[in-house]
Amino acid sequence: MNEIFDTIIVGAGAAGLTAGIYASRAKLSTLILNEGAVGGQMVLTEEIANYPGVPTTKGYMLANNMKMQAKSFGCKIKSNVKIKSYKLEGDVKNIELEDGRVFQGKSVILTPGGRPRSLNIEGEDQFKGKGISYCATCDGDFFTDKEVVVVGGGNSALEEAVALTTFATKVTIVHQFDHFQAFEHAIQEAKNNPKIEFVMESELRGFYGNGQLQKVKIEHLPTGIMSELSTDGTFIFIGYQPNTEDLADLIELNMRKEIVVDSDMKTSVKGVFAAGDCINKKYRQVTTAVAEGTIAALSVSEYLRS
Repeated sequence: MNEIFDTIIVGAGAAGLTAGIYASRAKLSTLILNEGAVGGQMVLTEEIANYPGVPTTKGYMLANNMKMQAKSFGCKIKSNVKIKSYKLEGDVKNIELEDGRVFQGKSVILTPGGRPRSLNIEGEDQFKGKGISYCATCDGDFFTDKEVVVVGGGNSALEEAVALTTFATKVTIVHQFDHFQAFEHAIQEAKNNPKIEFVMESELRGFYGNGQLQKVKIEHLPTGIMSELSTDGTFIFIGYQPNTEDLADLIELNMRKEIVVDSDMKTSVKGVFAAGDCINKKYRQVTTAVAEGTIAALSVSEYLRS
């Protein structure tokens, strides 16, 4: 007969690994199912310099330390698996993999994470972490006294562009329309900053460099004229996409497809909790994911006791 775990965690990013640490240390039988490489967005971050108590470290190293810590408490981790279906209702939850294996748990913590929307243009994959970033808070200080490009025209793009001027000598905002979609105060703050320049009605068409990003190709949409701009880095802020496609009919999501949770990380389904970049929240940092993973695991412990 299959083992019924006290909790099954879906996803091994910062939130999932933290939940695994707390749940397994609380002597709950814990299984993490992860579709990709352990570490989630952490492994895509070249360096992490703002994790409290940890000197600047590689993202993959922080992820590996979390993984080893979880396993040391007895947490089981199965990586590179593909989930076929979920059955989340009832006292025992079932998760079926595409290879036919079925895992059962008395509770589930959903931490599938999310991903920044990509431009999907030439060179983007090549220069991720080598000049291309999706997080100014994470990577802004690596561009001190350098020139950078920001792509986007919403609140995040303009606010992050202003934040980047703390480090960069020049920030060029490239936006596809002749107007911004941000709040007026964000627009004015960006326009009033002497370090920020604007390239409107334009889109990036490619990233180029030799090992490290050195320039971008830009198309002016009304004319089709192509130009090149030398840059040390590019920050892309065109939205965020939670990895919740398989959960749409099973659990309450908001209009942005994020999982709706309360302050205890409880979802709309009894015994199912969620944490990390997949939930409804404003800030997406390793530290916020860790906090939410902690709360989710503690809430699971309380749920199982009751």
